[in-house]
This record gives sequence, C-alpha cells and structure tokens, in this order.
Amino acid sequence: MMAERPTYSVVLEMENANFIDWAEVSVGLNALAREIASVSEAGMARPTVILSHAGEPSDGDLLRSSFEAEAPYLGQAAELVFAACAGGRYYDLKNNGVLLTEADIVVFVDSDSVAEPGWLSGLLTPFKRPETVCVNGYTYLLHDDFFSRTFALLWFFPLAEGDKKFAAKRALNANNIAFRHDWISSHPFPAHNGFKVSCTLLMHELWSEGHKIVNVDARVHHYSPRGWRFFFWRALVTGRDADRKFVELHAPGRVQRIVKSFTRWGTMSWRTLRRVVNFAPQTGMPAWQIPFAAIVGLTFYTFAFLGHFSLAVGLVRDEPEIVPDYVVHS
Repeated sequence: MMAERPTYSVVLEMENANFIDWAEVSVGLNALAREIASVSEAGMARPTVILSHAGEPSDGDLLRSSFEAEAPYLGQAAELVFAACAGGRYYDLKNNGVLLTEADIVVFVDSDSVAEPGWLSGLLTPFKRPETVCVNGYTYLLHDDFFSRTFALLWFFPLAEGDKKFAAKRALNANNIAFRHDWISSHPFPAHNGFKVSCTLLMHELWSEGHKIVNVDARVHHYSPRGWRFFFWRALVTGRDADRKFVELHAPGRVQRIVKSFTRWGTMSWRTLRRVVNFAPQTGMPAWQIPFAAIVGLTFYTFAFLGHFSLAVGLVRDEPEIVPDYVVHS
C-alpha cells in the first residue's frame, strides 16, 4: 500500500456516543475493526485504538465490557486503551488521546461516525510523501426522511454525491482526519470556550506554517442530528461560534462583531436557499417538501443569528459550551 509503512494509532472520542444508542455506535466500531484488519492485511502494523472518554478511570472496565459485547472484533484487530479525561469536552478528549500514543501517525474518528470501505487506507496513503502533515477525509450526513435530508442540505458537511465545489473547499474534519504525530503532539487542538471552534483555529495554524491540508475521498458517514431541542440549541451555538471565530481570526471591535452578525445572517440564509433549491432532488426529497426545507433552514440560521448577535452585543457571557442534559437525553 505504501513505500514505507509507518505506525499509526486511532483516537476515538466517546462524547458523541451520548447522542446515539449503542446499536448505532457498534456499527461504527465494527466498521473501524474492518478497516484496521484491511490495512493490517496489506502490511501495516497492528495499531492502538485509544478510547478517550470524559469519565473516571474506573469507568474503563464498564466501557471495555460494552466494547467486547458490541464490537468483539475491534479488540482482535487492535490494542484497546481506555483513556479517562474526567469532565473533558470534545477536543479535550482528542488531545488526551494523542498523549497516549507515540505512533508516527494519529488518526481521529468519532464514535458516531461510520467508516466506509477503503477509508483508513485513503487516510494513510498520502503520508508516504514526507511533506504530508495532515490528511482530511470526506464526511457526510446520512439522510432518510424530511428532517435528515434538510439537515444534510444546511449542515457544514458536503453531500455524499454531486457536491464537488463544496467538498473541494471543505474545512478540516476533526471527526475524520489524520496527522503526523510530531506535528499534532506539538500543536494540540486549541483550548477554547467554543463548541466547534478549535478545529478552525488548528486549520489556520496549519496554513500559517505553510502546510497543505490534503483532502482525500476517505469517507465516513455521520448520523443525522435529531430532535427539535438539538436543532434549537445547535443553531444558537453555531451563531456564538461564528462570533468567536471572527474574534479569534480578525480581532474586531464590538461594532464590527455586531455588523458581522447581520451580514452572516444574510449570507447563510442565501446559501441555504440556494443549496435547498439546487441540491434537494439529489437527497431524494420530493418537490413538495422543498419549500418546507427552506423554511427549516432559514429558521436554523435565524436562531444562529440570535446566538451570534447576543454574544457580539454582550447579552450573554462567553462561557464554555457544554451540551445540556435536555439535548443529550432528547
């Protein structure tokens, strides 16, 4: 598969497993086992899979029993390490996993993502070029009903098919990506109050050092977000994160931040309308549902505007984003 065969480890965060049931988690774990077995057959060394969770060290035994029951082949394909990071948030769990590996390459995948055939080989192969530091996979949302199709159209992942322009300029996917260990261990995901801000900041660190992010067609699919409570909360967080990114990357004054909240509302509303109208047929959405999908998308980014504006103007405090219980248990 590769001229040289470096060692690799996989870091699997367990936070997202809170949002889906174990039957769905097990699908992803078994797909991961299949991918590891495939590259092992091609000559890669047996890896370590680091299960980074936000519990206490004593929770490791319970997790191990769950993994043995739901994905018995994963423990045969790789060495499993259960790494506690008490109270850790999403990016904390990823950084925690990096601390426990010395492999040449670190692969990140999430507990609610399902690898497709060829995924792991696709991520690892570009590292045969010594200049490669980061390889970014292709993540998309599953969809099988009105709401999941609508989410797929307005979300920040490209569609599975026919979305080449968006896919070509996709952002760094923290749920489907690999780094050289030397680089990611010295450039951990930045600590930040935002929910999904750290990956954007890390992407800019890569660019500032002159590294190219290699986009490959290494695919995982992601379960669609569920429930109106998640919809409402995630929209507000999306807006607050937009303000945080603007502050981090441009250091604007408060007036600029407020203006940005309005301009982004307009930009994202127009983008949503275009994507729903142009791409809805590719998701299998019936024509009569398209206007309703547009309304849902515009509602999402209206809530996002409210989150953006409220943080920009100082109506809410900039505190660490933690998924509330009413969302986790929805």
